[in-house]
Amino acid sequence: MANAGCGSPATILFLFLFQAALQKGAAQYPVVSQNLATDNVSVVEGEMAIISCRVKNNDDSVIQLLNPNRQTIYFRDMRPLKDARFQLVNFSENELRVSLSNVSLSDEGRYVCQLYTDPPQEAYADITVLIPPGNPIIEARDEVLSEGNETEMTCTAMSSKPAAAIRWMKGDKELPGKPKVELTYDRMYTVSSRLAFTVSKEDDGVPVVCIVDHPAVKDFQAQKYLEVQYKPEVKIVVEFPQGLTREGENLELTCQAKGKPQPQRVNWVKVDDDVPSHAVITGGDLYIENLNKSYNGTYRCVAANAVGESYDDYILYVYDSRAGEGTPRTVDHAVIGGVVAVVVFAMLCLLIVLGRYFARHKGTYFTHEAKGADDAADADTAIINAEGGHTNSDEKKEYYI
Repeated sequence: MANAGCGSPATILFLFLFQAALQKGAAQYPVVSQNLATDNVSVVEGEMAIISCRVKNNDDSVIQLLNPNRQTIYFRDMRPLKDARFQLVNFSENELRVSLSNVSLSDEGRYVCQLYTDPPQEAYADITVLIPPGNPIIEARDEVLSEGNETEMTCTAMSSKPAAAIRWMKGDKELPGKPKVELTYDRMYTVSSRLAFTVSKEDDGVPVVCIVDHPAVKDFQAQKYLEVQYKPEVKIVVEFPQGLTREGENLELTCQAKGKPQPQRVNWVKVDDDVPSHAVITGGDLYIENLNKSYNGTYRCVAANAVGESYDDYILYVYDSRAGEGTPRTVDHAVIGGVVAVVVFAMLCLLIVLGRYFARHKGTYFTHEAKGADDAADADTAIINAEGGHTNSDEKKEYYI
C-alpha cells in the first residue's frame, strides 16, 4: 500500500516530516500508553473490520493510525493512503475510528495508534483474518454395511484459518475421531478426522454427522445415513389351537421373518426327525391334521438372507383327547378334598365326645346272672331261673321204665 497526497504538496511534506520526528522521539523515550487504548480485531475474510484509537483526557494531541508497514492510514481526519477501503467512521479529540471493508488475508497484522505527546504514545491493534473452511466432505469406506462389521468414515474441512476442529455424532451419541492437521503452502489449514466403529442392526437409517467447529462459521456440518444389512428376525406364531394340542385336532403355525434384505427363503424342519409326511407347508405356514403323539417333537422355522440365517423353535406335545377336561376336574378334586377334610374332622370330634362319655360311665356294667328272670311268673321262679335252677332241674331229671 503506497502513500499518496490527499492535499497540497506542502501538506504531504509536513506529514512526512512530522512522522519522522515522531519516530525519532519514540526511539528516545519509553512507550507509555496509559492514555491511549485500542482493541484487537478478528474479522472474517470479506467482511468489515473496525479499528478504534481512543484517548482519555486528550490535550489536543494529534492522533494517527498506521498500517503494519507503519504507513499512515489516517492523520487526524485526513487519509494520506490511497486505499479507499479505509473510511473514517468517527473523529473527535478522544477517538479516531476507521473502518476497513472487504478484508483479505493480506490485511492481517499489527496496526498502530499513535498519540503525539511528550513522550509519544502507541497502542497496538492486531487484526486477525478468519477464513472459514470449505464445505465438509464425508467419505465412507463401505456404502452398504453388515451388522457386526467395522466401518470407517473420514470427514475433511479444507483451507481454513485458523485450523478447524471436527466432532462426530452418531444419532444422539458423540463418537471420538482421530484428527489430522495439515498446513498448506498458502498458510491455510486442512483438517481431517477418521472415525471407526462397529455397526449393529439398530444403526440402520441412523445419521452420522460431521460437525466442524470454527470461529468464522456456525452449524457447519455434513451427514451421511447408515445403511445396515442384518440377518432375519424369526418368530413362530400359533394360529390354532389356542389352548392344549390334543389328539385328533389340527395344528397351524405361522413363521414370521423380517430382515434386511428381506429373507426370500423360509424352511420348516423337525429337529432330529422328519416332518410328518401329510404336513402341508405353504411359504411360512405349517399345517398338520389329525394330531397324534407320534408327532411330538421340536419344529423349527429357518429363515436366511445374504447376511446369515436365524431360526425359532416350537415344541409340540400332543395331549390325550380328554386332556382339555382337566381344568374343571381339578376344581372338583379340590371340593372333594375339602369335604373329606370336614368329615374326618367331624369323626374326630365324635370320637372325642364318645370317649368323654364312656369315661364318665365306666362303673355301669351288665351280667348274665338275671338271665331268664324276665320270663318268670313270680319272684321265686325268677330267682330259680336266675340261678339256673330250671336248667338244673331239667338236667337232673331221671326216667324209669
